[in-house]
Amino acid sequence: MPCFVGCLAVVCPRVALFRVGLLGGNYLDRAYESWLLPLLGFFFLPLTTLTFAFGVNSLSPAGQMSPLGWLLTGLAVLVDIGLLGGGGRSAQQWRERRDER
Repeated sequence: MPCFVGCLAVVCPRVALFRVGLLGGNYLDRAYESWLLPLLGFFFLPLTTLTFAFGVNSLSPAGQMSPLGWLLTGLAVLVDIGLLGGGGRSAQQWRERRDER
């Protein structure tokens, strides 16, 4: 099951985050103190939200983040920002092609 969620997180992180939040019990509750940050993470940085929860729950004892967890979370931030930037760039190219017609 964890491998399935990991593969799902790479392909479509919002679906994986929804699945973890719905079926994961208190997995997100142990990583975040309130429900607001996971909700914002769902809309803006879903892979980062999942990676931070994984780092707190799986990679470290006593609920603190290990250096490997911070490294993975930093990489997830870069991937999320890259996905946002790539989507904006493709939307701009689509508008330019539409205006040429």
